[in-house]
Amino acid sequence: MHELSIIENTLEIALENAKNAGKIHWLKMRIGEISGVVPEALHFAFDVVTKDTIAEGATLEIETVPVNCYCQKCELEFKPLDLCYECPNCGNLHTKIITGKEIELTSLEVS
Repeated sequence: MHELSIIENTLEIALENAKNAGKIHWLKMRIGEISGVVPEALHFAFDVVTKDTIAEGATLEIETVPVNCYCQKCELEFKPLDLCYECPNCGNLHTKIITGKEIELTSLEVS
């Protein structure tokens, strides 16, 4: 379960950014559709990892980032219809994934 290590690292970043705060109330993460991360597992791990920290009881909000691709042949940006990532304009299979792999902490609320 790599979600546990992801949450441990995310909490470490949050605690570093909230070092002068008494409480972390809310964290927001962006997780790409093809990042390999299971949001439900992140929530479970979050509850375990935040115990006895200033983030205990905080809310974890997860924004799912859809997959978007870019065709370098015809320069079309598109959302793929399946896991093939074929350009719907020219049929090119050599497209670049531009979003959908993110795993990032985007904001937190502290007091």
